[in-house]
Amino acid sequence: MHVFQRAQRLPKRVSALIKNTTLVDKRKLYPIWEQTHLSKLLTYLDVDCVFDIGANQGQYATMLRKKAGYKGFIFSFEPNPHDARIARDHAKGDDKWIVDEIAVSEEDGEAQFNVMRASEFSSLSMPSHEDVQLFRGMNSVIETVAVRTERLETALQRLRAKYLFKRPFLKMDTQGFDVKIVKSSENIMRQFVGLQSELAIAKLYTDSVDFREAITVYERCGFSLSAFVPNNSGHFPHLLETDCVMIRSDLAKD
Repeated sequence: MHVFQRAQRLPKRVSALIKNTTLVDKRKLYPIWEQTHLSKLLTYLDVDCVFDIGANQGQYATMLRKKAGYKGFIFSFEPNPHDARIARDHAKGDDKWIVDEIAVSEEDGEAQFNVMRASEFSSLSMPSHEDVQLFRGMNSVIETVAVRTERLETALQRLRAKYLFKRPFLKMDTQGFDVKIVKSSENIMRQFVGLQSELAIAKLYTDSVDFREAITVYERCGFSLSAFVPNNSGHFPHLLETDCVMIRSDLAKD
């Protein structure tokens, strides 16, 4: 007899429990938690645009589309030409996913961008191995490239004028530079309805800011915590980095 047919003969409470149960690979616990929370939060906030800063090869945007059910605009900012090209390939056919080959930073202009041996570690900041030796091989500079830079305020004004979105969400994964981006554009931060930022528990870059200081900066800008997304699946039991997901405080229900 088919499992579903057997479930139908069980008491309703047990049958409902079976239907709502999902088997999860332990290795995917963290991604599923992030996907589930973002799916609920982006809907709750009625987000119509996501700023995907530090997009690398488009992994976050792909997750939003395929796992979180998000259908609005995504602007993926990636200064590394190689990774931006891969992200554009992933975005083909999606007219609401735009890849912008710039680095969001403290200033409008140009800067030298450090391309690391493992591209997801690439950053405007230099790597630091004082706290952690684990990533010395992957997080090492193999070349520097000149890239165009833009302040968050500049990018927001430029893209809003063209695409007319109203409720943007800010995601930052810039390998040590998130807090500098926010500090240089504090006056416009409350135009975002929520944010997600990578927090440093251990210092992997010279510009890394302690996670407690980062949260204090974001709270000062008017945001409150919604969730933490831990990231220690590859270096258990140590927690080296975690993402915080935050909501603009006036939009959080008591």
